[in-house]
Amino acid sequence: MKIQLALDRITVGEAIRIIEQTREYIDIIEIGTSLIKDYGMSSIRRIREAFPDAVILADIKTVDEAEYEFRAVYEAGADIATVMGAAAVSSIEICDRVAKKYNKEYMIDLLEVDQERLAKLTVFGNAIFEIHLPADMQGIGLEKLVKESRNALAGVKKIAVAGGVSKSTLSLLKECGVEIAIVGGSVTKASDKAKAAQELKEEQENRQP
Repeated sequence: MKIQLALDRITVGEAIRIIEQTREYIDIIEIGTSLIKDYGMSSIRRIREAFPDAVILADIKTVDEAEYEFRAVYEAGADIATVMGAAAVSSIEICDRVAKKYNKEYMIDLLEVDQERLAKLTVFGNAIFEIHLPADMQGIGLEKLVKESRNALAGVKKIAVAGGVSKSTLSLLKECGVEIAIVGGSVTKASDKAKAAQELKEEQENRQP
């Protein structure tokens, strides 16, 4: 399992400092939606420049204008871009095509996507599927959501989970075959961010088969 660190509601400078503290324990750096809204493509460019060898995800949550948005973030330096599962299938098809053109990856955010809709999205076999509990739920209902969604995603190669993920939930994610655990506040709000990231990494490694 990989650890993805979401960086939101901070400045780009603060994000870079947090990455410097946690880099050795993190597999994927997520430039969060709020960071991109506040600072635009420069947030991606600056973090790419500071960490040229890192895997960077830009959480742009595309719903429309798929080709323009995906092309913009890939050219700015992102390795992975996100599209909402509620977007038109034609938009997700464009995301898939653009990702292939740039030899990059993309993630389908399943926030508030029901089981019927989810079944229609599994045709996108190259995508990473993100089971996403709303942040406002504060982690309540994560286990139920993961188990229900994982059953509906049978056969999908890559699954990520976000929303209330912490050290205590890694065992659940591992049992469900989740590839990417997306963490945020459990690291970014910790007084000792390096220690919090290290503990996550150690727990993740302990859960390896």
